[in-house]
Amino acid sequence: MADASQEPVTAGFVVIGDEILSGRTKDKNIGFLAEYLTALGVDLVEVRIVPDVRERIVEAVNALRAQYTYVFTSGGIGPTHDDITADSIAAAFGVSIDVDPRARAILEEHYGSPELLTPARLRMARIPAGADLIENAVSKAPGFRLENVHVMAGVPSIMQAMVDAIAPTLKTGAKMLSRTLDADLPESRLAEQLGRIQDANPQTLIGSYPRSTDGRFTTQIVVRSRSEHDLNTAADAVVTAIREAQART
Repeated sequence: MADASQEPVTAGFVVIGDEILSGRTKDKNIGFLAEYLTALGVDLVEVRIVPDVRERIVEAVNALRAQYTYVFTSGGIGPTHDDITADSIAAAFGVSIDVDPRARAILEEHYGSPELLTPARLRMARIPAGADLIENAVSKAPGFRLENVHVMAGVPSIMQAMVDAIAPTLKTGAKMLSRTLDADLPESRLAEQLGRIQDANPQTLIGSYPRSTDGRFTTQIVVRSRSEHDLNTAADAVVTAIREAQART
């Protein structure tokens, strides 16, 4: 892992595929990547889901790569005719794309002989010029990295293996700390106080989550900050607000 920075490290995620938008495939990669990056100290700021349309992929990738430290994509780098992500990334960067000797060698070794490397399978060796390969420990067909854009498979087990492969190369930021506080009160009894605490502690994020069990309403409050001092200051204020609200019941 690269050295952790105190500056936020940000990421955008482009999920590619008509099957995601139609509901035929249920996405499992967004939640995985969000949790994985959070643990590293990288903020996943934006997710876009786009169809298998070159112009839409190019538009999304170019927009996000200009805004965030990293961009990740999933989907559309397989052997079929509608797997157009690699070509779309090449178009986004304005570079050529062709069969990459490194990727071809990986696939030849995997399939055992050049004869088994069919034209369809060879499509998975097409890599934009100037890209580095991302190891695929599951099915061997590599992903690739071009500048700050990491292009990975859509199959969750393969995508997750690729994230494991690239994680040591990522610059990371200070990790987000959190404290969870439970209040035996409905959210409405705390809303005004939580708003004031948030305004007084701008370096924190305060979320309140109402719950109902057998008709009884309670609230879970989560305080987040990169500073332990700021976290504790805000959390202590929330604890005081809860006690005061309970005392008025």
